[in-house]
Amino acid sequence: MDMSWAAALFLAFLLQSDPAAEGRKALEANNPALAEQLYRKALEADSNDWPSRFHLGLSLSLQNKDAEAAEAYRKVLQDKPGLYEAELNLGMVLVRQKQPAEAIKVLEPAAAKKPKEYRPAYYLGEAHAALGDFSKAEAAYRVAVEADAKAAEASIGLARALVKLNRLSDADAYYRQAVQADPEFKRALLELAGLYEQAKQSEKAISIYREFPGDVAARERLGELLLEGGQASDAAGELEKAFQQSPTPANRLALATAYLKNKQPLKALPLLEQAAAAEPKNFELRMYYGRALRDQRTFQPAAQQFFAATQLKPDSKEAWSELSGVLILLENYPQALTALDRAQALSGGENPAHYYFRAIVLDRMKDYKSALPSYQKFLELSQGKNPDEEFKSRQRIRVINKELSRR
Repeated sequence: MDMSWAAALFLAFLLQSDPAAEGRKALEANNPALAEQLYRKALEADSNDWPSRFHLGLSLSLQNKDAEAAEAYRKVLQDKPGLYEAELNLGMVLVRQKQPAEAIKVLEPAAAKKPKEYRPAYYLGEAHAALGDFSKAEAAYRVAVEADAKAAEASIGLARALVKLNRLSDADAYYRQAVQADPEFKRALLELAGLYEQAKQSEKAISIYREFPGDVAARERLGELLLEGGQASDAAGELEKAFQQSPTPANRLALATAYLKNKQPLKALPLLEQAAAAEPKNFELRMYYGRALRDQRTFQPAAQQFFAATQLKPDSKEAWSELSGVLILLENYPQALTALDRAQALSGGENPAHYYFRAIVLDRMKDYKSALPSYQKFLELSQGKNPDEEFKSRQRIRVINKELSRR
């Protein structure tokens, strides 16, 4: 016999018997689709059969047919006002449908009927939280947690409500309680770590990140926080492990930064070279690499990085200034002068430092006639703000004037 015909005959047999009774069996067998058919048949026979309508709602909700389930529960409440089970189930469905205001209308009376029960309290907390009423959410979640301390969802809900009420230290205990109740919730601690970061409580965040040695992102963030806290050696160790686990550009750059701060430039520079090669159009990276090279007095490669940066952002005063500085150190004076003038043009105003370095460059080029007015302009603008440079400038002006007088 064809299996589809067999199924149809079996269903026909069930419908000829007691559909409501068979519907209960179908629910017990975890077959809500069959239960739905059976309860619909029962209601065709008796539209006032509210128990069958209630179980129809249950069958529908188990299939995530929430709109139809809500309609069934509402009809039950019309026939049986105040029925706890219908209020609770309708409230749960409405929360799932993201209709918290409607859910509260039925969950509040349900919770009042059974003030120590978990489910009405938990879903009432969810509804209040969805509406942003965290004081009421806290109260409801507390009832749920007291009813079932092992319910991780309620503990997390309470923790998040407390966070919204600016009670982070209180929330911590409930994040921990959720993890203790269900280890699957451990990643919620990363959320807690982020909250501690926002609250400028880095040490507590660091402590949490240490609990996730196998999580690359957590290890990377741990390294960054250690770095920010001046613990460069510890940071390098953590970032090395993060980079080994996941050699991403972000991890590479973070590790290079840790090495630099830990005074290990020989380890940092190859990483920065790789980073710049991987992202040749990254202006900030070019500038960072250039400064690291300059600080190690490798001026020619530094100049190359700064020049690349000026090509990426021709309107960057910062890049032209850095380029001019290393070109002066390389004694490449004509190009240094061009870079200086470009930086000055982008500054939008007269800068004493520009005239001082311009004078130095022209002086070293032995263009004394051009250097002299630059020294004089620097002194005019500086007005005692740079005493050492002003002293040197006055000395050079005297020397230059003597040199020019001989000509």
